[in-house]
Amino acid sequence: MNKRSFFCLLLCLLAILMILPASATGTSYSWYCPHVKNHVQPTTGRELLFAETLDAYYLDHSGEKVIYLTFDAGYENGNVEKVLDVLKENDVPGAFFILGNLITRNPELVERMANEGHTVCNHTVHHHDMSKVSGEELLGELHDLEELYQKTTGKELSKFYRPPEGRFSKENLEALKKAGYKTVFWSFAYPDWDNNRQVDPERAKQVILDNAHPGEVMLLHPTSKTNALVLDSVIKALKEMGYRFGTLEELTK
Repeated sequence: MNKRSFFCLLLCLLAILMILPASATGTSYSWYCPHVKNHVQPTTGRELLFAETLDAYYLDHSGEKVIYLTFDAGYENGNVEKVLDVLKENDVPGAFFILGNLITRNPELVERMANEGHTVCNHTVHHHDMSKVSGEELLGELHDLEELYQKTTGKELSKFYRPPEGRFSKENLEALKKAGYKTVFWSFAYPDWDNNRQVDPERAKQVILDNAHPGEVMLLHPTSKTNALVLDSVIKALKEMGYRFGTLEELTK
């Protein structure tokens, strides 16, 4: 390659970098937390622990036997309403991370969440991979959902955020913290999101209870038929094990 060709290639590469989103040249992370036996608090990977310094939470480190029920809700298929019924019957609070689709198609369901004392949280409008966008673009997604929620319900959306699919970047977290948002990950989840491949209810219940731990942030999908079936017995069993149910306001205070 001659000198002229080299400089042309270099200029092209610089031009591409200039038009990429700010975070596209940074590192994208995928949140995870392993299952641990004997009700021991799990720890996420060391490469992810920096998130806690940027107003991100995945566990209550106090050691108290408290569980925070959180739900990622993008649509209704009959099971979200059933989950709400169970929470109401057991007088248990939940945190629902919602998408724009749920507000648009099921506004009465979203209003019910708020009216029954649950925390309604931001999961973005479109459920895209936010780790690949700038902080400005991320906040735009969140603000659009805030406006849609306020216009539809007359209420203010809470300042809790969960990244779609747990994908995030350091730039995301820095922008969120600056904007007053707190990011909520999880310390327990299991494969409940595929409605065509649901875990057997008894097996699901066993997995949930076997992995219960103090300070747990439990992630469930309320569209899951299995979750709708087992949630009542899971809540009752956890209470019998000495757990109580907390709110995100308590977790992040």
